[in-house]
Amino acid sequence: MSLKENFVYNHKIKTVEALQEIIGSIPRQKKVIMCHGTFDIVHPGHVRHLLYAKSCADILVVSITEDKYVSKAALRPYVPEDLRSINLATFEMVDYVIIDRHATPIDTLKKLKPDFFCKGYDYFTTEVNPKTQEEIDIVDSYGGEVIFSPGDIVYSSSKLIEMHPPDIAIEKLMLLMAAEKLSFSDLKNALEKFKGLKVHVVGDTIVDSLTQCTMIGGMAKTPTMSVKYQYREDFTGGAAIVAKHLSVAGAEVIFSTVLGDDPFQQLVLNDLTNAGVKCLPLIDKKAPTTHKNAIVVNGYRLLKIDTVENRTISQKFLKKLTMQIQSTPVDAVVFSDFRHGIFDRKTVPALIASIPKQALKIADSQLASRWGNILDFKGFDLITPNEKEARFALGDQDSVIRPLASELYRRAECQFMILKMGDRGMMVIREEVKDDPRSFFNLDSFSEKVLDPVGAGDALLAYATLGLLATKNIEIAAILGGLAAALECEKEGNVPVSPEHILTRLDRMEKWSEYQVVPKK
Repeated sequence: MSLKENFVYNHKIKTVEALQEIIGSIPRQKKVIMCHGTFDIVHPGHVRHLLYAKSCADILVVSITEDKYVSKAALRPYVPEDLRSINLATFEMVDYVIIDRHATPIDTLKKLKPDFFCKGYDYFTTEVNPKTQEEIDIVDSYGGEVIFSPGDIVYSSSKLIEMHPPDIAIEKLMLLMAAEKLSFSDLKNALEKFKGLKVHVVGDTIVDSLTQCTMIGGMAKTPTMSVKYQYREDFTGGAAIVAKHLSVAGAEVIFSTVLGDDPFQQLVLNDLTNAGVKCLPLIDKKAPTTHKNAIVVNGYRLLKIDTVENRTISQKFLKKLTMQIQSTPVDAVVFSDFRHGIFDRKTVPALIASIPKQALKIADSQLASRWGNILDFKGFDLITPNEKEARFALGDQDSVIRPLASELYRRAECQFMILKMGDRGMMVIREEVKDDPRSFFNLDSFSEKVLDPVGAGDALLAYATLGLLATKNIEIAAILGGLAAALECEKEGNVPVSPEHILTRLDRMEKWSEYQVVPKK
């Protein structure tokens, strides 16, 4: 059973309609006082405010702002609404908690008509804020009273979160699973359904090298760093590692790419063959296989040397790629765009038009230091940009994350979008359904120890694709994608994540989650 279902204080959390019946209409024998706020991180200032409010009436009702209306800072709310309501319900002084489905408490005040509406001291100034005045006018209209709690100490949830955000990844996951009626068994069973799914990956291959060195020192006459070479490891990366992740996960994978006529060509083809990937390479004799060599000293990437030729592929190659895509019947086509020649504004329309009609369309456009735009892939079933790519696509460096993500989702005209936020996890946007407020949800990073974050997005793309194909459920897809990304971060270099790795982590998370529930008495 879920955290929320087992929670002993769950009886305190009510809808506005249910609470109307409980407290009745004015005049009442028992006086009702209401407080309203985000209550993202409950701090001592909140406790003092609530204690004061309870001392003024018999019944204390706390209403919290719904997730989608919170926009105080980039990643607010940090704690999702279900968990915020549970946190408040645990306080003895709080009698009832409601999640307000409106941007302001005005509608709730009109319905509940509390005898008192308690505001924090920071709202009490010589010049009343227009929004506060609107609340005062509503409460006055039915004969209630607005009061202000003492405010000798002022705290800020945003500053506390910025100082040291709490680790509540498992709690957020459990509440999402409870809301969507999912279990850990559903996640594990989804992995079994990956076998036999057919996916065509199209994209740029990159050979990623890690050249391990030790520090010697600096030159005496010039600001030149001197290191001693130890050894070099080569990893198949870019779109090729997406293909490997998919294959290791159990899918039948076809991979269309462009390789140079050089030694890296054979390294890539041998590696993909060993991983069970059917590769359809186009060999460009005029350009090298893209190679990125990171010079690593004591775990730090000191320098990266790129061997690239980013010119657009020829019309001949474009025609061959479109024919490969058209003639390959698959369940999904994944465009893994690193902007090294295959994808640009001239080639993208033809490549999209060649996707078989029945195939799920997935796209990821990784900018790094090059030009690219995730909005080139409009109308796809799933896109997985990161925050930088979202801001670049919209030309927006100022908006906080949720409005930014919502606008990109609207402009992309996609079915689902996973916005990757690095060590801050992900935000998932989906179509808003009537009577369902969860048009978006957040998942924190599941990484236990980040060793090498490079390649996490590729693992997420692969497992989210298969999760969506296997279950048609974006929540399962996002969770499995997030787990794959976390496990990839815990490895050095581009190493495919296997279902066994994910099952092991799921077992540990499930056991850990059992300690987070309080049995009903």
